[in-house]
Amino acid sequence: MIRLALLRHGHTAWNRAGRIQGRSDIPLDAQAREDLDGYALPAPWDAAELWSSPLVRAAETAELVAGRPPRTTPELTEMNWGGWEGLHGVDLKADPASGFRDIEDWGWHYRPPGGESPAEVWDRIAPWLHGLTRDAVAVCHIGIMRMILARAHGWNFDGPAPFRIKRNRLFVVEVDGASLTPWAEPVRLIREDTP
Repeated sequence: MIRLALLRHGHTAWNRAGRIQGRSDIPLDAQAREDLDGYALPAPWDAAELWSSPLVRAAETAELVAGRPPRTTPELTEMNWGGWEGLHGVDLKADPASGFRDIEDWGWHYRPPGGESPAEVWDRIAPWLHGLTRDAVAVCHIGIMRMILARAHGWNFDGPAPFRIKRNRLFVVEVDGASLTPWAEPVRLIREDTP
């Protein structure tokens, strides 16, 4: 059995503005860098294999909390939001003609125009995940975390999610063959100034 701990990247200016980032390579903002600089991975995760999305916001988050550069892989790149990248979710939601849906109504085959469906994202993540050979931390994006946690929880984007992704927490999934089992509670990052 392998354990995979998922960590969401720190805030960007687009996050704070409610803009859809997707694959747009938006860096962390100054406040996120300052905040993350005070956090570290708790044991035993500090010794785990360290991975991240190649997007700068994830790779920089990984290095700030782990104190070392991560290995990057394109499989951890955020979901492609196609023509909606850079737009505000609230504006899309307010326009009935946009086709925008809340996540509770996606199903596995919902696709933004020119983007990826959850099923397509899972198809690209699964080989990487099942190829892990030791415990790992993956610093990535909320979309990637949703796909892995949805599989682990048996959630099909059909009603409220059985998990809530928060920052500065590790969401751990046990990988045993094709089986994914989520831990009941996330693991908090530690403050480096804590004795």
